[in-house]
Amino acid sequence: MKWLLTRVFAGLAAIAVVLVGAGALLAYQYSGEPAPWAVSQGADAAWVGSWEDTGNLARVLDTGGVDTVYVYAGDIDAEGSVERVEDTAALLSWLGSEYPDVRPLAWLRHGADGSSLIRDRFGEEAREALAPAVAEVASDGFAGVHLDIRPVTVNDPSMPALMELVRGELGEDPVLSLQAHHVELVPGGRVPSFVADGGEKYWSKGYLDRMAEHADEVVLPGVGADMPAEAMYGGFMVRQVTESLAALSTREDVAVRFGLPTYSGAEWGPGVGNESAATALAGIRLGLTQAEPPEGRTLGVAFYLGDETGEADVAAYTAGWLLSQP
Repeated sequence: MKWLLTRVFAGLAAIAVVLVGAGALLAYQYSGEPAPWAVSQGADAAWVGSWEDTGNLARVLDTGGVDTVYVYAGDIDAEGSVERVEDTAALLSWLGSEYPDVRPLAWLRHGADGSSLIRDRFGEEAREALAPAVAEVASDGFAGVHLDIRPVTVNDPSMPALMELVRGELGEDPVLSLQAHHVELVPGGRVPSFVADGGEKYWSKGYLDRMAEHADEVVLPGVGADMPAEAMYGGFMVRQVTESLAALSTREDVAVRFGLPTYSGAEWGPGVGNESAATALAGIRLGLTQAEPPEGRTLGVAFYLGDETGEADVAAYTAGWLLSQP
């Protein structure tokens, strides 16, 4: 028994050393100076969960850096039906009047329990029903659609198939936007995360590229990193930028955005912990500097959520991304 316990403790100690080393390496990524060009292109976005009070959203849009909003328009069920959110027309009317240059996309959500490793997230019949339903919502005053479907395991064939069907139903002009999962920090890194948490947190670079084939834009989340320290979260965001842009290196026509944690309501995600808009922005700028994306690639950030963004987050965005005084 003593021999067994000794081996177990030695194994745990070795794992701890690896984790500490990985954490230190991740924190090290969050260092250095960003390049002067690693700033806003004026192609940023904001998710909108509620429009009863547009004050916070107006503060975000008044910065002049946001040209797209993802308007919460409905929930997708397992059979491929869409339950619409009422009165999105009120927000679309307000946007058209006050911010006519900002394009609204219909944000459609689907959340499920468990992995899609064994069973596809959407079966064939559900996909056949969902694609035209998505196009119908998008045509209701929107410039396109933003799909937020999770969790999805790497190599789930139903999701690329769904993206192709939705693209066909939408046509070429409406925007097809995809909210991705986090991209794994190192090849194969999603496996220990799945074993430890039992959830689908990461996509491989190959699967991200596959999912982006029919998309006009891809958004990497900036929340739910679960990093125990601010510097590690900053390094996490650096890696999200470098790894996602490497994955999408051959899809230069696909816009890429990175989420900023600016929400407060528990219904929209886990507690923010060490995650902040200021740290995310600094990590994104460092990541862009390291990645050196080609000229012409559309890049931006996205407020999650624009309608819950406070003055401090807007100030961080203005000073740290627009590089102007708030």
